Amino acid sequence: MYQYNYPHPAITADCVVFAGHGEKAQVLLIKRKFDPCKGMWAFPGGFMNIDETADAAAVRELYEETGLKLTDVHQIGAFSRVDRDPRERVVNIAYYTEIAAPIPATGGDDAAEARWFPLADLPPLAFDHAEILARAIYIWNLERK
Repeated sequence: MYQYNYPHPAITADCVVFAGHGEKAQVLLIKRKFDPCKGMWAFPGGFMNIDETADAAAVRELYEETGLKLTDVHQIGAFSRVDRDPRERVVNIAYYTEIAAPIPATGGDDAAEARWFPLADLPPLAFDHAEILARAIYIWNLERK
């Protein structure tokens, strides 16, 4: 197997899940069980396996961390700020999906908890997830028109 002489970034995939519309719109967040950002709220997501696409990683991580099996995900972009993750060089590919109304979700894998929050009343978000959310809302609104 060929070995590169320079480091490679890791890739993660996150999934922003919207429920409802307008003033009643909510988003699903998980409380991180481990560092970095232990105890903070974030989008369900995690590292992509070597044998899967980013789309598949987003769907898998959503299921592992919340118990929700949603497959209709839409890519909203790549997030590659150099310091976005203190563990290592990580590039994130983010997705969104939407459902009509919140459905029960439970924290699993490395998520201590999963909870729906009104978009108008969110806790501080881990990593660069506020930036991801802003882009997700923008694209979600564009695609609903």
